[in-house]
Amino acid sequence: MAATDPRVARLVMELRRQGISDGRVLGAIEKVPRQLFVAQPFLDQAYDNCALPIACGQTVSQPLVVALMTEALQVGERAKVLEIGTGSGYQAAVLARLCRRVYTVERHKSLFEQAERRFHALRLHNITTRLGDGTRGWPEQAPFERIMVTAAAHDIPPLLVGQLQVGGIMVLPVGDVTAGSQDLLRVTRLEHRLDIQNLGPVRFVPLVAGVPVT
Repeated sequence: MAATDPRVARLVMELRRQGISDGRVLGAIEKVPRQLFVAQPFLDQAYDNCALPIACGQTVSQPLVVALMTEALQVGERAKVLEIGTGSGYQAAVLARLCRRVYTVERHKSLFEQAERRFHALRLHNITTRLGDGTRGWPEQAPFERIMVTAAAHDIPPLLVGQLQVGGIMVLPVGDVTAGSQDLLRVTRLEHRLDIQNLGPVRFVPLVAGVPVT
């Protein structure tokens, strides 16, 4: 998908109007062909600013939420990033345009395999994938400078905090999934405490432990 596609330009303009100002984030979203991450019945909505369903009861997030979370993560070019919940792979593909390496964990085998194929097709060689329990993080590769969680936890997961380096940032939705929405938090790990900033309400699927039997 060429960057001059009018649907892409309209989406980027809408994200700017919604308050996304980081040019690197907008550039990454402009370069990632979202239609490759969307299920066939929803291709006509690939560049609409809305979440769309994918397999296994999951979603590909609304572009505004992807942009907001990515901007809040403040990803540098040399950063090592952990993503919990690969899903379609769209968020990881955006992050990969901004950092040195993305480690991403997915619990559903079919989603994991589809995302791997998309990363290969896009030649995103700085993404390393794992099929596993995202609630456990990726301890063998810790610490991470940045962590993004794309499913809602009931509270800030201590295991993931433990894999975040001091000075590192984690962005995640936290709250009761049954209540219909959660709060998007930016958590900065300081030497002896966490600095927590609430970025506003969001709606995500729940963060679930374990790996489904396939």
